[in-house]
Order: sequence, then structure tokens, then C-alpha cells
Amino acid sequence: MKQSGFFDVEERLARLSGLGDQLEAFSRTVDFEAFRPDLDKALAYSDGSKGGRPPFDPVLMFKILVIQTLNNLSDERTEYLINDRLSFMRFLGLGLSDRVPDAKTVWLFRERLTQAGAIDGLFNRFDATLRNAGYLPMSGQILDATLVAAPKQRNTNAEKADLRAGRIPEDWQDKPAKLSHKDRHARWTLKFTKAKRQDDGTMPSSDLAIPFFGYKSHVSIDRKYRFIRKWKTTHAAASDGARLREGLLDKTNTASSVWADTAYRSKANEDFMEKQGFVSKVHRKKPHLKPMPRHIQKSNAGKSVIRSRVEHVFADQKSQTGLFVRTVGISRATMRIGLANIVYNMRRLLFLERLNARVIPPFLVGH
Repeated sequence: MKQSGFFDVEERLARLSGLGDQLEAFSRTVDFEAFRPDLDKALAYSDGSKGGRPPFDPVLMFKILVIQTLNNLSDERTEYLINDRLSFMRFLGLGLSDRVPDAKTVWLFRERLTQAGAIDGLFNRFDATLRNAGYLPMSGQILDATLVAAPKQRNTNAEKADLRAGRIPEDWQDKPAKLSHKDRHARWTLKFTKAKRQDDGTMPSSDLAIPFFGYKSHVSIDRKYRFIRKWKTTHAAASDGARLREGLLDKTNTASSVWADTAYRSKANEDFMEKQGFVSKVHRKKPHLKPMPRHIQKSNAGKSVIRSRVEHVFADQKSQTGLFVRTVGISRATMRIGLANIVYNMRRLLFLERLNARVIPPFLVGH
């Protein structure tokens, strides 16, 4: 068998480029160096004067988290695939002979960012990059939330009651190993789905209520470009509507309209939006024990055309990147969901840039 050489690797990479390497498109479009100040501040590495092996470059490690999020990979699988895939190595700037971070190093890096609460700064840094590129929040905003699954906990009813009350169950307090594996922040809730027609053609009398355990991702996207502009992570049983008043509205949007489903319709929210200068386009609820008035049905239908755009965000995150929380605790869940939101915005930027490149003929660029 012929021993592979430098030019063989280059030929293989060129073939990957021709087949459409998404990570190569990320490297061309996203300025990852923009994240370095926030990473350096959060990590606070020593200057190396005390010796020891120097840490891996923070930007390289952050790009590993991007790879993880894009492909829904565990730390162990990430380590293996970086060693295995030329496209991953090229994206990270690693050669075949370079040292690759192991799974423990990836975990420690992400954990350090988590403990520093760095994800908000990293998200805002990329949002500033989008704005500088001309993608300003425009045409109003759309709010919604989606459930994000986490590993189920096998707790007794008494333990569940303690957790809901904000207490650590007595039986866990002297067992630190057990406590570290127990998620005290995720919650059970019911996920309602529309009933489907049966094989015999009949429709069930009620929709389905499926028990669900995990967290909830709340987002606000701009109507014009559909980038996530504001976001928040809560346990799965948290109310959607109350989050509207907790920093989920973007005051920098060039338009004041706010679209959302009926979960966000309340007097408190309507008063809040009016005081803050927003115009409510929130769906109206059906009157209790009365038919929905025709004019409200028509109004809600018109709002749905716009509001439904936010559902594409969650569909993209779950189908393309397999959004799922593997970790324990809301801090780590926030880190996971925050990374998913950053990566979604990166993928959205790639799509818009490609769209713009197709719209503008090459001979007009620069004129």
C-alpha cells in the first residue's frame, strides 16, 4: 500500500471542499477571533510563569464546542471524530501530527465557561457581529418556547416534593456522589400534541398529554432575518408568558410589533408592552364557554402566518443539531442551549450570505 503524503491529504481536502464542507463555509463566514476577548476574560488562564503544559488555544476549544453542537456529540465522540475526520482537523487548524484535546479537556473547558457564566457574553458578541454586518433587528419580533429533553430522574414522590420546594432531599445531603448526578433544576411537565386520526378514520375526543422531563428554551427572533436576538432557559414547567417580562423583548428592534401565541396573552403582559412602547400582536384567547368571534378568528389567522416563523427555528435546532441536554443542572443546560442558539445564528448567517451571493450577479459586486 502506498504511504500517504502531504499532497494526498491536500487532494482529499480539495475533494471535501468540492462536496460542500459546511465547516469550511463556517471558517469563511464567521470570524471566530471575535470571540477571543470574551473567552480570555472567562477562562482567566495564568501567564504560564509557573510552568506546566500550556492550555489549548481558547478559540480552537470554542470551535470544538461548535463542532459538538452542530453534530450533537458527546465529549468522547468529539475526541474520536477530531482524530478521525480531515474536515474537523481543517476547521480547527490542526495537522495530522498535532496534539488533539481529549474528552476530559473538552469537558473542563466547557465547565470553566459554564461556571464563569460566559455564554451570555459569547452570544452577545456574535449578535454584535451580525449587527455590524448589517443584519439589524427589523420588522418586529416573534416570541416562543420549546421543550428540551434531559436525562430522566428516578426520584420518589417525597424527593420530588423537596425539589419543588427548593430543598435538597435529606437522603442526598450526605451522599455527594449521588447529589452530583441528580438534576435538581429540571422538571416534569405535560407536552400536549394534537390527536391524530385513527386507522378507522375516527378522531379522538381529546388531544394527547405526554409527560416530559427537562428544560425549556425561550427565544425572541427578529421578523426580518429570523436571528435569535434574546433568549432564556428555564425548567420545563415554567410559564411561557411570564418570561416576556424578564428581558425577552428586544428594545433595539426597528419596529415595535410583538407576535406570540395565546400563552403570552395576559393583562400583565399587555400592560408591560404598552408601557415599554411595544405593539401587541399576541394571539387572543377563545372566550370561556363561548364560540370564538369571527373577527378574532380572522385576526389570529393573520398573526399565525407571521408567528409560525419562529417554529422553524426550533425545528432547525432539533432536526439539524439534535438539541438535547446531556448534563445536570440549569447552569449547564443554559450553556448547552446558549451554544445551540449561537450555532443556529451561525447557520442562519451562512444561509443568508449564500442567498445574497445568488441574488447579486458577480459582475455587479463592487459597483
